[in-house]
Amino acid sequence: MELADLYHKIRGHRVTTDSRDIQAGDVFIALKGENFDGNRYAAEAIQKGATLAVIDNPAYMTNNCQLVRDSLTFLQELARYHRRYLGIPLLGITGTNGKTTTKELCHAVLSRKFKTYATQGNFNNHIGVPLTLLSMDETTEFGIVEMGANHPGEIKTLCDIAEPDYGIITNIGQAHLEGFGSPENIIATKRALYDHILNKNGKVFVNASDELLMNLSKNHNRNTYGKGGDLLQGEIKQTVPYLVYSILAPKGQLYIKTHLVGGYNFDNAMAASAIGFHFGIDPLEIQAAIENYHPSNLRSQLIRTENNTIILDAYNANPSSMQVSVSNFKEMPGDHKILILGEMLELGNESPEAHQRLFELALSGHFDKIFLIGNNFEHCTDKCNFIAWFKDTEALIEELKHNKPDQAFIFVKGSRGNRLERIVEYL
Repeated sequence: MELADLYHKIRGHRVTTDSRDIQAGDVFIALKGENFDGNRYAAEAIQKGATLAVIDNPAYMTNNCQLVRDSLTFLQELARYHRRYLGIPLLGITGTNGKTTTKELCHAVLSRKFKTYATQGNFNNHIGVPLTLLSMDETTEFGIVEMGANHPGEIKTLCDIAEPDYGIITNIGQAHLEGFGSPENIIATKRALYDHILNKNGKVFVNASDELLMNLSKNHNRNTYGKGGDLLQGEIKQTVPYLVYSILAPKGQLYIKTHLVGGYNFDNAMAASAIGFHFGIDPLEIQAAIENYHPSNLRSQLIRTENNTIILDAYNANPSSMQVSVSNFKEMPGDHKILILGEMLELGNESPEAHQRLFELALSGHFDKIFLIGNNFEHCTDKCNFIAWFKDTEALIEELKHNKPDQAFIFVKGSRGNRLERIVEYL
């Protein structure tokens, strides 16, 4: 059956790749991985109420199954076909740090004018992006797709699927070095979003303060934002306890009081503000959208417990995000400041040096206590009595059960694999 025929058979049905989450009327696409084969669950998906199961192994053919050459390729081609069928404006967002927060803020702002659909959760890879596109329907007026990468060439692949008209690269730093191999590969991979937008005669939104991004977008149709932006200018007014920034609106300066912790979120908020300006959203609507956004996804959450004040940033970590966030915490006023850092993962040969640099930065902060978690930090410990190393989060929890901080200002950050959010109940 041709793709167009299959598309019109599938359109209007929810598409899923998870046989455990089948609802009546769903279309199940069976994907394969190193440790699983979705083809094995096709019959079960049909029994649960799926109207169709797409498989790529004829051995599992049964009623209401459609055989294709490769299920993953089919999913991606189906998503691109659907994206073209809808024909809506689509914003692609990538970057080393801040892309999820920027995506959520852009969603909040654009939703003030358009029925907007944005990437849910961490659906930002070669499987998640197609599923995001297929979740948009005829009522969707604007789409936002977050694009993640941990190997060379992945952003180009995602652009070929999503075909964005507009693009934001939040920044380019060091992350997933084990997969990328070099900083140059990271730059080449991220800039693929700019290249795609250029070929499509679209528009990119660029932080005017980021020299690398300004150079990479030099010959592009671009709008710049930030302290020296041509589309929208703004500046930080306050960072404690939350970020407050101003933008230069037609009627004068407009102050936006966010619920975001840290000056590094200024760039994310300005990107969303610039998107709003470009699409003609009233500045007061932009202000309301951003002020009403509360982070709730382990990213820069300010939590007040009975005993302590905590900044929890436990979703992800890499050398560049660690540096800006620890530096930001150093500058924040507070008594009895405690730094809790989980190890950074997927750094390959760069890991020992990256962790040592972070350790030295932490030492320069004059914190009351520094807790380090994970094997990558083991070599960083010294004889200072205010520094403690733990092999994993469980070991730290055992310590906190017996020695809980009191009336402290605590910053918690680490790679997702540390699952540092588990320590909050012991703080």
